[in-house]
Amino acid sequence: MAILNKRFPLIIDIKRNSLEDGPGIRTVVFFKGCPLRCVFCHNPETQEAGAEIAFSPKDCIRCGSCKEVCPKEAIDLESREHIIRDKCNKCGECAKACPGNGLRAIGTYHEVESLVEIIMQDISFYRHSNGGVTLSGGECTMYPDYLESLLQQLKANNIHTALETAGYFEYEVFRKKILPYIDLIYYDFKIADVDSHAELIGCSNERIINNLQRLIKEKGVEVHPRIPLIPGITATHENLSSIVRLLYKMGADKVSLLPYNPMGMEMYAKLGRQKPHLPESFMKPDEEKGVYEIFRGIIEERETDFKNIN
Repeated sequence: MAILNKRFPLIIDIKRNSLEDGPGIRTVVFFKGCPLRCVFCHNPETQEAGAEIAFSPKDCIRCGSCKEVCPKEAIDLESREHIIRDKCNKCGECAKACPGNGLRAIGTYHEVESLVEIIMQDISFYRHSNGGVTLSGGECTMYPDYLESLLQQLKANNIHTALETAGYFEYEVFRKKILPYIDLIYYDFKIADVDSHAELIGCSNERIINNLQRLIKEKGVEVHPRIPLIPGITATHENLSSIVRLLYKMGADKVSLLPYNPMGMEMYAKLGRQKPHLPESFMKPDEEKGVYEIFRGIIEERETDFKNIN
């Protein structure tokens, strides 16, 4: 039995009519796979490059169809987890047999041409709103050859392109295959301290810092750094101050703060993983306001000249 979706990259979602991931009306393509392992990741289904099976207990009608078709006997109807993960080969037969939303295969491969066809369905919206396409993840830069082919076709149709990245990529490969076709880069910078970054992100931040510094100096592309706000981790005076200092030295003229998003906490359990010990609700308005006030205070203290802070 072949493993589901052996071809890469896999895409977990194509979000049309988005107003949140760049200017105008956009289509956002979410790629599966990420080299980082942030302890506060709110999209755990994007971490592994390969296909996965998610189980939702509240949507299971306990019909037993999945158990009948599973070639590895990896379904236990009496267990809350439902899937015996160390037996499962991720073939996807259970998800195909499920009559509802109890089981779902996460990750679908699209030929570049078929993905372009989907994207082109909304080209009139892009043109009338000055919108376009945003490539996200996971970490979409893991697939430079695929992105190069996709982006070439998008630019041939004069579509504005944006990319969301955490910055952990081979710069020269990125510069050759991806950068020539990108108009806007959202660059997430999470933690400034080297040791904390290694502990909480799973790798050194040296490459991430160097890549951002080089990108800011590139011509023809807008680079917009962003700081995800994670209570007690990234949203501290020390971390925010250190990031501001680094951005200012690099010559960045804009920065955004991304409010904490707990929406992915439920997905950890659906994938059979341990849920991280993090808040399971959004920051309260007064908490979010407090962080913004701290951040603006840091900007004033350092007398930096960011043209755009939001």
